[in-house]
Amino acid sequence: MERTVLVTGGDRGLGLALCAGLLKQGWHVFAGQYLPKWHELASLRNEYPQSLHLLPLDVSSRESVQAAAETVNADTDHLDVLISNAGVTSETVPFTIREAQDYDEMHRLYDVNALGALRVVEAFLPFMDQGNSKRLCFISSEAGSIGRSERTSWFGYCMSKAALNMGIKILFNDLYPAGYTFRVYHPGWIRSFMHGEKNMEATLEPDEAATYALPLLLNDREDEDRLVMVDYEGHEWSW
Repeated sequence: MERTVLVTGGDRGLGLALCAGLLKQGWHVFAGQYLPKWHELASLRNEYPQSLHLLPLDVSSRESVQAAAETVNADTDHLDVLISNAGVTSETVPFTIREAQDYDEMHRLYDVNALGALRVVEAFLPFMDQGNSKRLCFISSEAGSIGRSERTSWFGYCMSKAALNMGIKILFNDLYPAGYTFRVYHPGWIRSFMHGEKNMEATLEPDEAATYALPLLLNDREDEDRLVMVDYEGHEWSW
């Protein structure tokens, strides 16, 4: 049975690099596509026409997520790994409490970063139930760590990632006894497009970040019964 994986937010940045790395390893990849006009994912499909499937996917929309599951169902009856990578930030996140907060924008961050991952797991769990690996991976962030938080702003982003981590913990409590394994991953500061333009102040190119990420996401651990958040160097972060 072929190894199958779903990667949300596969258009660019880390998601695109993860898709490319998985394809090189021989995986059958379903790549969630939010930006159909962004050309890089389509170019990657030209390299791997048989093993890369582009999947229109807006994780903030239950209808979009359900439609994506129906599309996957036409090609396979199982998924081995799900990598929940789709995430957003905002130009408003640096606002301190002494500035007017954009609560609608905070709701958008929460809807994508926290609830989006939950929507995807809910819709694709029947495929994961049939897979061999049953591995659920979540791209989180050090921003979600309450114990190590030092920020004085970034309310919406940090709170959305902390909520994501709690959601993952509840999923772990439910699904680990059924044979599922989990990865919660902080990928480092990536030169991504989360602000609309590529952030050249960051330290890691997406391809480099994916090289660190894939072994940590895919390899087995001896302590699978312990849910941990790790970074790209393998260091654990407090919740």
